[in-house]
Amino acid sequence: MGLVLMLALLASCRIESAAPSDAPRASHLEGAPSGDVWVYTSMYRHVLDALDPLLREKLPQVQIHWYQAGSEKVASRLEAERSAGAVRADVLATSDPFLYERLAREGAFLRYASPNVLRVPRSLMELDAHYAAMRLSTMVLVRRQGLENPPSAFGDLISEHWKGRAAIGDPLTSGTAFTWAVFLQAKYGDTFFERLRSKGTLVAGGNAAVLQKVESGEADVGVLLLENALAARERGSPITFTWPEDGAVVIPGPVAIFQTTPNPTAAKAFVDVLLSAEGQRIIAGKGDMHSVDPRLEGPRGEPGLEALMARAQPWTPELLERGLVQGSDLKERFSRAFSQ
Repeated sequence: MGLVLMLALLASCRIESAAPSDAPRASHLEGAPSGDVWVYTSMYRHVLDALDPLLREKLPQVQIHWYQAGSEKVASRLEAERSAGAVRADVLATSDPFLYERLAREGAFLRYASPNVLRVPRSLMELDAHYAAMRLSTMVLVRRQGLENPPSAFGDLISEHWKGRAAIGDPLTSGTAFTWAVFLQAKYGDTFFERLRSKGTLVAGGNAAVLQKVESGEADVGVLLLENALAARERGSPITFTWPEDGAVVIPGPVAIFQTTPNPTAAKAFVDVLLSAEGQRIIAGKGDMHSVDPRLEGPRGEPGLEALMARAQPWTPELLERGLVQGSDLKERFSRAFSQ
């Protein structure tokens, strides 16, 4: 699975939390990359802030504009702009692999193979270079510290022992929960959601809501992003996590350049910075996630990329197709199961 990421260095970096304005866009000059680059991203704000100095250093003539929101909100904004025939974004950097594959098949992305992507494992690459993985989030099991006989696999959550004691995210509203649901339905069958519901599994919304339920004791265990578990543990939260024996679910955060960009030179330079060793250290280190660069260590002392992939369920063409083609059916089945 692959994705291509892009960011540009800014003379002044601006974080936008609303829709971008219709301000005129500067053209790029001969030589060094210059002008405006709009980046639609779900990366955390503190990660964007940490990238700012590097972007200023590497791309001093490029003005980076950020539209930052959750992956689902970014996708909704993007679809509205595409329907109107006026996509403002030059670069897309969210965490929805299925969205990237769909847009690539629709011809939305510019093909670009950054030199820095050559060290990324082939299993994380889109070989036609429409997008490339830039960061890796991972779904693991989280639990309260001191819990006896914790679950060792995602599949354990459908056992009687965890009835009414487990929390998961909602795939109808959370992109990471949706990817997890695709993997688990493929592994345990179409009745997996019904079996979770019969065991009283709590559907908590997004990752923050799952974490809150485990921290508060409303749930004993949950399915959560590793980055959220690491950050919570760092601030003293009474939780810990388990690498599931049936395989962690790794969610690539891709980066891609739109065909419609008026500034491909700066957009490509931005992607190069994101995929550079310096960019990867910031994105992975500040975001508590794994880099796609196998030379770098994992977050907060966790194993690096090679060990992560050995602990993960592998991405396959069948899984990608399942999420892309059968995603609506999966959401409908989940909705029916938990509305009973």
